[in-house]
Amino acid sequence: MKNYNPAVKVFPKIIKNTTEHTIRLSEKAIAKTSAVSDFLTDLSDVFLFILLIARETFSKKFEFKEFLRQCFQIGNKSLPLISITGTIMGLVLTIQSRPVLVDFGAETMLPGMVAVSLIREMGPVITALICAGKIGSGMGAELGSMKVTEQIDAMEVSSTNPIRFLVVTRVLAATVMIPLLILYADALGILGSWAGANIKGDVTLVLFFSQAFSHVEFIDFIPAVIKSVFFGAVIGLVGCYKGYNAGRGTESVGVAANSAVVLASLLVIVVDMIAVQITDMLIS
Repeated sequence: MKNYNPAVKVFPKIIKNTTEHTIRLSEKAIAKTSAVSDFLTDLSDVFLFILLIARETFSKKFEFKEFLRQCFQIGNKSLPLISITGTIMGLVLTIQSRPVLVDFGAETMLPGMVAVSLIREMGPVITALICAGKIGSGMGAELGSMKVTEQIDAMEVSSTNPIRFLVVTRVLAATVMIPLLILYADALGILGSWAGANIKGDVTLVLFFSQAFSHVEFIDFIPAVIKSVFFGAVIGLVGCYKGYNAGRGTESVGVAANSAVVLASLLVIVVDMIAVQITDMLIS
């Protein structure tokens, strides 16, 4: 009778399992490396895109007429939505805050509280998020459709710089118009707050505005305006980048518009967080 050696059957199984485990680990490592490589590639593309915009912004052949047209498009098309949002924002904030202030006998502080809240934080952030959905998606879809239909390639063939004509004008228009829309929303928010205060009270418009701006200082406007400029630049850059670098298929237009809204909204929150920290350090 031959001697039975269990290693004859056990060792091949061990070698097979070890090989399969090693292959799985290698696939995971390759996937992680690929994800990191894709992230770094996208990051470098963004920086190159920003450098191209910065170079073409200070070019002698700046498209001033297209810039004015984009300013009109952004401001005119966003005005109704911003008007409704700003008014409701002040109205809701007043209705929600008034009962608490009445309980503490501080109803006269309501106009100042609403004005400071709108000017410092709520007005810029909420208006910028609305603009990210309205303006950012519009830029992404418009440039994405131009990319799909090869209009951008046709501009390059006809010696027209698409970065200067399409991207720079839109980014600068968003950078200029969004802070103005935010100030407009703040004014309508205070007006809506006055309407909310008169639901259960009786205060004149002049008295309400005087009480509101008696608590607002010039230092409250500076951080809000500065971060509003950054909000506009971020929304314009993200919308143009996603649309300009869209794929060739028709699905890429929707993907570009959707990703522009998501990324722009996220970056608005991130910029606001950084701005709040810097403002707190400077004031304190």
